[in-house]
Amino acid sequence: MVSMLDYIYEEQVTLEKIIKEFDFNLPELKDVTHCLILATGSSYNASLAAKYYMESTGDMYIDIQEPFDFLHYGKVDPKFDLVIAVSQSGKSTSTIHAVEKITQFQKIKTITLTSDSESPITKVANHMLNLNMGMEKVGFVTKGYSATVLNLMLLSLAIASQSHRMDEKVLEKEKENLCKAVYSINKIIDKTAKFFENKKAELKESNRFLAIGYGPNWGTAKEFETKFTETVRKPSQGFELEAYMHGPYLEANETHSIFFVETDSAILSRSKALRGYMESHVKRCYVISTQSAGGEDELALDLDVSEKISPLLLVIPFQYFAYQIATIQGIDLGQRIFDDFDQVLQSKI
Repeated sequence: MVSMLDYIYEEQVTLEKIIKEFDFNLPELKDVTHCLILATGSSYNASLAAKYYMESTGDMYIDIQEPFDFLHYGKVDPKFDLVIAVSQSGKSTSTIHAVEKITQFQKIKTITLTSDSESPITKVANHMLNLNMGMEKVGFVTKGYSATVLNLMLLSLAIASQSHRMDEKVLEKEKENLCKAVYSINKIIDKTAKFFENKKAELKESNRFLAIGYGPNWGTAKEFETKFTETVRKPSQGFELEAYMHGPYLEANETHSIFFVETDSAILSRSKALRGYMESHVKRCYVISTQSAGGEDELALDLDVSEKISPLLLVIPFQYFAYQIATIQGIDLGQRIFDDFDQVLQSKI
């Protein structure tokens, strides 16, 4: 049986393939300046992680909305000239209906990102972009999350190129930077495995997990929340750095373990200040960073990567931790639970 860990180990070769085979001549991307992304769950987190790259590299504005809320309460801003609907399975009921709402009343380009070219969502959008990562049969998506982040980044490059905001030389440099990042994934997994072996006893004993990120790695912190909640099944939450300082810190106690996601940024000193303060109030503060060296509780990945690309890599340790912590706690992730949930709640077609 294929496991969540198997898919984690497939990420490097899968993402290499995605970059190599991506079609930068996708239709109707020219002159896109305002883009609405509809996504939920890990797809939402992936969109949040890719947002900064898309806006800065593609030179456009990105708005991300939950499709169910948009369907019942939302309104399309007339400035939007592209809607991207993200659903790895292609069966998300709310996302499908949200796209139908848009295409029924608005003349606007729609693209769906999915791993299944024959899924229901492909029937309601103008165009389909296959995530090109195969079908992930484990419910706790890992490879699919990373594939979504990368495809959104590549899509923004295609938009910038077709809109003549980026020349061929810059496009090739961006592709080279993404390739360089992807080539480091196996190294990241190896370093994460060694770090986990040293920390697994204390991680097993934690009763509350938190992750704090900033900039594009706010999306990484939110995906940590999703993965840990799904697998470790203990209270887990991801926060944007400054948001944590406005109230949530008041719940901190000696049973909490906090992961700080840190990149070389103007915000780094703010993260270090919060970490320094919280260390005496919680069980443990860990750091997942792009740095070349760190202390005993820092997983320093030694990555020569820009902050806007870093979410593609900094999520890997959390995926690995989620699987391993669940396993040492005796949770069988291969055993399906709430098997009738989607059928009863009609959350997927």
